[in-house]
Amino acid sequence: MATRDKNTGGTLDAVSLAIIEQLQEDGRRPYAAIGKAVGLSEAAVRQRVQKLLDQGVMQIVAVTDPLTVGFRRQAMVGINVEGDLDPVADALTAMDEVEYVVVTAGSFDLIAEIVCEDDDHLLEMINKRIRTLPGVRSTESFVYLKLKKQTYTWGTR
Repeated sequence: MATRDKNTGGTLDAVSLAIIEQLQEDGRRPYAAIGKAVGLSEAAVRQRVQKLLDQGVMQIVAVTDPLTVGFRRQAMVGINVEGDLDPVADALTAMDEVEYVVVTAGSFDLIAEIVCEDDDHLLEMINKRIRTLPGVRSTESFVYLKLKKQTYTWGTR
């Protein structure tokens, strides 16, 4: 099975998909162990992983619970925009506190997840930085009370 890689325009073969799944389960898994699981040498796995990283197909990062590293407030912000979405989306992506930005269909044009130190920081982000962006018509905030599940092991299907 191969799947089209939207970032590079190419296709990912079954071996690359299997490598991705191995790393989704454990981002620190040794290349030798991955090689054994997918039928490649350690060097071949290293090359494939580097290519996937270089092409932007995946990232290998430490995922933390923001509460444990000093960020006491997270929120999802739904944003309605007048006109072109791209300038607003680009401005949001440039903000350090914004973890991700999604263009959506439905009640909101954009959804952004923001991570802040506290409620004052959240208020500043929404009131002074997001709502003041040219083109932003309205926002609706969904403050996180407790993170119940966060996973990146959805596989490659």
